Amino acid sequence: MRLRRTAVALLLAATAVLTAAPAHGAPAPGTPAPADGGHHRDRFPTGTATTPDGRTALTDARGRRLQLRGFNLDKYAEATAADLDAIAAQGFTLVRLPVSWTRLEPRRGRLDPAELHRLRQLLDRADRLGLLVLVDFHQDVYGPAFGGGTNGIPVWATRDDGLPFTPDPADWFAGYFQPAVQAAFRHLYDDPDLRAWQADFYTRLAGELRGHRSLLGYDLFNEPFGPVDGDPSDPAVLAAASAALEQGRLADLYRRLITAVRRADTRAWLFVEPTVLVGQGVPTRLPGFTDPRPGAPRLGYAPHFYDTAVENGADWDPSDGFVEQYTAAITGYPAAHRLPVLVGEWGPPNSRTPGNRELVRRQVAALDGFAEGWTMWYWCRGTGGYCALDPAGHPAPGDEPAFGPYPAAVAGSGVRTDGGAAGSTVRWTADGTGHESELVLPPAAFPHGADLAVSPAGARVEVEQPAAGRPGTVRIRLPHARPGTPVTVTLTTR
Repeated sequence: MRLRRTAVALLLAATAVLTAAPAHGAPAPGTPAPADGGHHRDRFPTGTATTPDGRTALTDARGRRLQLRGFNLDKYAEATAADLDAIAAQGFTLVRLPVSWTRLEPRRGRLDPAELHRLRQLLDRADRLGLLVLVDFHQDVYGPAFGGGTNGIPVWATRDDGLPFTPDPADWFAGYFQPAVQAAFRHLYDDPDLRAWQADFYTRLAGELRGHRSLLGYDLFNEPFGPVDGDPSDPAVLAAASAALEQGRLADLYRRLITAVRRADTRAWLFVEPTVLVGQGVPTRLPGFTDPRPGAPRLGYAPHFYDTAVENGADWDPSDGFVEQYTAAITGYPAAHRLPVLVGEWGPPNSRTPGNRELVRRQVAALDGFAEGWTMWYWCRGTGGYCALDPAGHPAPGDEPAFGPYPAAVAGSGVRTDGGAAGSTVRWTADGTGHESELVLPPAAFPHGADLAVSPAGARVEVEQPAAGRPGTVRIRLPHARPGTPVTVTLTTR
């Protein structure tokens, strides 16, 4: 979500109002196996566990708690195998891959072979690297009928009732409030044929992509929006519209899309997103959902984590309470419905300013406290504009905390990572199983390797130091630790 001008004012005003208001499929034949080695093994979450703090953790086949970290790829079909190689080389385990209904089904009833081939190639590469892929059904301001290029919902599935649309290049988000866009969303949610066509598209795409080891699942609808009945400049109107959408039309859409994907794939995880107001610390009004797959549900919650003022070009003010308010607001819904949290987008458009540097550091620390995974927006080289890399391919100034060490799989709970310029400390509470825990050491954080100390004494430690083009891994086994034993790993940059 990249917000601008009038839309920013509307969302901030609405925020004030709302916060005051009360079967596991088998891989397809010939699917490449993940690369053998290190932290890339066994990363597909097979279940969940409720931690002592009430969170729903993603767990692997051994019951270890997983932390998935990575980046969004671009939304304009420019991602390459080299991007996946570079992400894996830094030790990340997850990518969020935007896909476009427009590009995949430019004409009703036939998926585009070239676009399917591109997606399969990326998934094949991810399979070999051991990366997980979250496929994101992406849209911004509905679709190309409203200036979205080839991103979003097809023109043939756009009904605007002949109402006006006047684009504002300086404030693209305000396009959501244009009468034509409002009408298009209303028809998408309400018209039986559009609902059936969308569900059919999801079923067919899920059928095409299933079987990949790398396929974590689907983010069912990026940054959902909808009709606003009344004047959207009235904060009370916008607040009521967001709540009504989540409780009504959007909830119904998610039920349809969950059913649609499950017709073709019972293995994938399915993530629901709230409206964009949640990114400003407003609790969602979404209901719970039922997963029709055999066995335990594989549903999750995928909010975004953006500060509106920063999105509008400001340097972050650490005294504004944004991180604390967001954290407080984001935890209730997933706790009530036992959903793991995967933050699909976060990160400032310019990490180089002093306040935004601090924002990145605080967001990484906060995410550790409520999310089981995240994908930063996004993996590209540049001198700004959300690019997480500088032109040389190193972490962009200010984004270094996102490239810090992290516990990818832990036999325990209460995991926290505290980082600094000289190194990091990772802590957790052992579960007493004696299973191996694994920490990832990205080369960007430890270009010359790391020294480490582990408590308690008696831990069995195996270290593979990072090298160019390869992350390091620390494997720790506590064969005699009782449940509840505190574990501390101190990593120092050489």
